[in-house]
Order: sequence, then structure tokens, then C-alpha cells
Amino acid sequence: MSVPIRLTAEFIGTLVLVATIVAAGIMGDDMGAGNGALILLAKTAATGPVLAILIVVCVSLSGAHFNPAVTFVFCLRREIGIGLALAYVVLQVAGAVCGTWLVHLIFEQEIIQFSASPTGGLPHAVSEVYATFLLLATILGALRSRQEWLGPMVGAYVSASYWFTASTSALNPAVSIARSFTDSVSGIALMDLPFLIPFQLIGAALAFAFFYLLDRHSTASQ
Repeated sequence: MSVPIRLTAEFIGTLVLVATIVAAGIMGDDMGAGNGALILLAKTAATGPVLAILIVVCVSLSGAHFNPAVTFVFCLRREIGIGLALAYVVLQVAGAVCGTWLVHLIFEQEIIQFSASPTGGLPHAVSEVYATFLLLATILGALRSRQEWLGPMVGAYVSASYWFTASTSALNPAVSIARSFTDSVSGIALMDLPFLIPFQLIGAALAFAFFYLLDRHSTASQ
């Protein structure tokens, strides 16, 4: 597939993903009158299915990364070159931020916002390592055995991951950055990104190392 098509798929896919997350949070907050469980349920119900659809539609176009941590791992695996990987990341971040702005427009909110929601700290850092490791393990595991299940498996994992981490599993640097541009319930304070993004990449690197050793062991056993 040509580079422009790949980059367009990454831009649009990440835009739709972030728009879904932010919009579901706003809708859940409006309808649930601030009830945290209902807000999280709304985001869970929307994000997983939309992500699964995006992956099925875009996997043949760009690989359906929509996440710099995923691109980072595929670059380590030498399945994407450094130059193209950097272009992916730029378009993923741009798409994510545009997705946030689109939702603000749809819900008649001020377009340019900055989150004041405090997050961060050790529990969130550990949560992001754990959740991102499991995300990449799900992706690499599906590609290793049941590639046709990649979309449903990743969508199901992301829906579940909202509920078992202190950070509600941001697990995506582009999404984390975009969420710092909304003061809605989905917001992440800009100053707290250092507690999330580096640890998301650590989790991704650990998944890469785990599957690298697993593949080497499998090869040696044959």
C-alpha cells in the first residue's frame, strides 16, 4: 500500500478512535449526572466495538496501529522502517488531537481546551506498563495464531482494560496527548503525561522482549 494511503488511514483511524473515547465520556457524563460507573460503562461500550471495526477496516491499509506504542514495537520488529514509523506517530498524534476538537464542535463546546483533571503517580505509571504490555501481547499473540481475530480481540481487551487499572488504561501516547486537550471527563492534565507516556512505551518494549524470546525459543525447539 502506498505511503499516503497508510498515513491517511492512521490519521483517520486515530481521529475516530479518540473522538469515540471523548464523545462517549461527554455523553456518559451528561446522561449519568456525573456517575463514574456509568461514564466508564459508556466509554467501554463505545470504544471496544469502534476499535474492532477500525482495525478490520484499516489493517490491510496501514496495519491499523493508531497508537505510537504499537508503531514502536513494529519498528523494533523491523516490520516498519524508522522514517515511516515517525510519520505514523506524527499523523497518529495529529489525528488524535483533531478527534478531540471534532467532538468539542459536535457537542457545542469551546474547541480549544486544556484538561485540569489531575492524574499520575506510581499507581497510574504501573497501570500503564501493565495495560500496554497486555495490549501488545494481545496484538502480537493474535498475529501469531489467529490474525482474523485481531480486531475483535483488541477491541474486547481495550473494553475490559478500562475496568482493571487505576488509570483506566490510556495505553496509547497519541490518545493520552489528545486527552490533555479536553477539559471533559476524559481529560488528562498535561503535566501528568510524563507519568503515562514513558511507561506506556516501557510496557510495549516488555511485550516486544517477551515475544522476541518466545519466538527464539520456538525456533530453537524446531
